[in-house]
Amino acid sequence: MIAGERTTAYINSLDRGNTELLNQIEREAKEACVPIIRQEMQSLLKTLLAAKKPKAVLEVGTAVGFSALLMCEYGPRDMRLTTIEKYEKRIPVARENFRRAGREGQITFLEGDAAEILSRLTGSYDFIFMDAAKGQYIHFLPDVLRLLEPGGLLVSDNVLQDGDIMESRFAVERRNRTIHSRMREYLYTLTHHPELTTSVLPLGDGVTLSVKRETAGSSPEQG
Repeated sequence: MIAGERTTAYINSLDRGNTELLNQIEREAKEACVPIIRQEMQSLLKTLLAAKKPKAVLEVGTAVGFSALLMCEYGPRDMRLTTIEKYEKRIPVARENFRRAGREGQITFLEGDAAEILSRLTGSYDFIFMDAAKGQYIHFLPDVLRLLEPGGLLVSDNVLQDGDIMESRFAVERRNRTIHSRMREYLYTLTHHPELTTSVLPLGDGVTLSVKRETAGSSPEQG
């Protein structure tokens, strides 16, 4: 946890909570030891959705569908969401959760390797939520940026690795060093990319907010 535990506990105590179905899916995920977005990240997503009012959302990393359903619940009614999941054991659980929520018509669920699926996707999205294998973020980024429309928002979760990202790679367990170096590369790329304006927030396990800059040709005010 990046922020102090007492601070986080107090902030979370102010949260108004979710729908009963979302609360139930969250409980089921925790009982099955399936990682889902933390409470403070849930609050941030709700706020971003209210501010951005996206029409087309892309999620990389469905898990059991909790975050996808949260975004559908708190996003605009006409919002469409596409989500990608590779792990076979979680796919039927996510499909059932989408059915339980009555969101099958709103959600496009793509099964398979995210890198392959992203390379084939066309069109554009004004909101992209990255919450998949952390060591793959840097490999997903070129296609994610291609798909993100000018002025669109990229939200990347779990980028500070419980604080390990600040440590030297030699202070990190050997089995985690590849993820550590790739995440550092990802953060540097986001914060130095000429097409992006990025903020790194010590919220939950770390989150980045990246806005794709609008070019002169894409801005409605430009001739």
